[in-house]
Amino acid sequence: MPVGDRRETWDAFRELVNMTPSALQEWLATEESRAAGQHTDGGESTGHASGRRIVSILRKKKGELSQTDYEHMRKVVGYIRRHLAQRPSGDVRGSRWRHSLMNWGHDPLK
Repeated sequence: MPVGDRRETWDAFRELVNMTPSALQEWLATEESRAAGQHTDGGESTGHASGRRIVSILRKKKGELSQTDYEHMRKVVGYIRRHLAQRPSGDVRGSRWRHSLMNWGHDPLK
């Protein structure tokens, strides 16, 4: 990935992922987190697995990030942007929409 693309990905990721590694890890341990998102064969949801990976990325220094980290960061940015555009009306505090976003490291109430 070219340096410019990495910089753009880094900036967007840091802007959209607004949960700290510890807050995200704590969230991922909840039943609400495990219930949110699409599950494959009764296993872990895509978003929950992504959340675990995001925690790992957030705990790295920028210079330690690999090509696959940047690819995942780009996927996270795309997901969050698409999901934010689908915000439901009304109170989203306990909604699956919010819970799904939180699995991807973004709390829309922040």
